[in-house]
Amino acid sequence: MSIFEYNGSALIAMVGKNCFAIASDRRLGVQLQTIATDFQRIYKVHDRLFLGLSGLATDAQTLYQRLVFRHKLYQLREERDMKPETFANLVSAILYEKRFGPYFCQPVIAGLGDEDKPFICTMDSIGAKELAKDFVVAGTASESLYGACESMFKEGMEPEELFETVSQALLSSVDRDCLSGWGGHVYVVRENTDVRCIFKHDHSDMILLRSIKYIEKELNMLL
Repeated sequence: MSIFEYNGSALIAMVGKNCFAIASDRRLGVQLQTIATDFQRIYKVHDRLFLGLSGLATDAQTLYQRLVFRHKLYQLREERDMKPETFANLVSAILYEKRFGPYFCQPVIAGLGDEDKPFICTMDSIGAKELAKDFVVAGTASESLYGACESMFKEGMEPEELFETVSQALLSSVDRDCLSGWGGHVYVVRENTDVRCIFKHDHSDMILLRSIKYIEKELNMLL
């Protein structure tokens, strides 16, 4: 088993109309043994930029701490947040710097650039970038994620439809991968607003909140 598969993971980022979604599974395992079912793989860098890290969980947390440190230095010096393209270059440089003893991570970067244009990219463990205009995937479930996204993606999706598409793609893919699963985290971001949704898996039932409007309606009923 590859060191990249040791903890298991599934990550996906997809673009819509002036918005993007990024999602991951919730399982943390040691090979086939499940350790936790609420593990966080997606990190908020700032309001318009998110980072997902698949691969070895310990390396992912170390890399995230280094990136937070470098981003805060940039904020102090430039008095502004990093653009997604700049942050992708930073991640690539840090990974390439460690190429002889790499972080066993595959990052997924998603953000909104100038004029709310979505930007997504992924890269390998030594920082070779792969840019895309539709979707990017990473993790042990990447093969099934590619198939699901190819069949479900369409251009110009609104946030609600994008949420539904990403959620269904993630669910159908982790069902075909024994190293990832247990529900997922989904973030849908547009302008300066981000909506987070968690759906859970408990062996017998999969609970999927189907749209942002549905979530708001349920919350209003509870209140």
